[in-house]
Amino acid sequence: MSRTAIITGGGRGIGRGCAHELARQGCDIVLVDLIPEDLANTRAEIEQLGRKCLTFEADVSSFDRAHNIVAEVEAECGAVDVLVNNAGKSNTSGITEITEESFDRTIEINLKGAFNWTHAVAPGMLTRNAGRIVMMSSINAHTGGVTSAVSRFAYTTAKAGLLGMTRALAKELAPHIYVNAVCPGVIETERSNDMIRARKDELVRGISLGRTGTPADVANVVAFLALSEPCFITGQDIAIDGFQWVT
Repeated sequence: MSRTAIITGGGRGIGRGCAHELARQGCDIVLVDLIPEDLANTRAEIEQLGRKCLTFEADVSSFDRAHNIVAEVEAECGAVDVLVNNAGKSNTSGITEITEESFDRTIEINLKGAFNWTHAVAPGMLTRNAGRIVMMSSINAHTGGVTSAVSRFAYTTAKAGLLGMTRALAKELAPHIYVNAVCPGVIETERSNDMIRARKDELVRGISLGRTGTPADVANVVAFLALSEPCFITGQDIAIDGFQWVT
């Protein structure tokens, strides 16, 4: 029996990589993103893998939109088995430059968005006594941000909040729903490629495995947390950074 996985921010980058890997492992995919072209392109790729794919253009900061989409998915697919809270927004402003509106928007996307979608899928998962939730945090949640970071304190604040949410929900939703987080380091995506190209040699010198990461590196771990059976892992955060020690 196939499983259904919702991936927010699934149109490109790490979200797209997660969609590909979960589809390869037998999941039907629900993509949520703001960019129609990215949704259409990734949907075509998922369908080429032989899996069903639904797409929704939506802002993850909307509580009502999250609940309406989940209700539609449950009506069509029967259940949501996996939620990957991947949607995120960078913010390069420091504390003396950032506006209140910019800070609030960063929190709305990165942290409140995860709340909205978890709140929407949790009742169905609890009814079935089954479900997996994976939060996309960041290594910045542990380091406070390194010099290579594409975002500064507001992004780090939101990503650290996801780790607290992960641990609290892992306790609250146990024993049948598993909640974990992953913390990517320097990953080559559309958002970060310009920064990585400009400083790649320097960045690689600070990564023990001697390379930058790819969306597939993150997707492999997400798929493990989302699908592995048996599973004795919940409430954890896993760094996917090649052991990045540069500060």
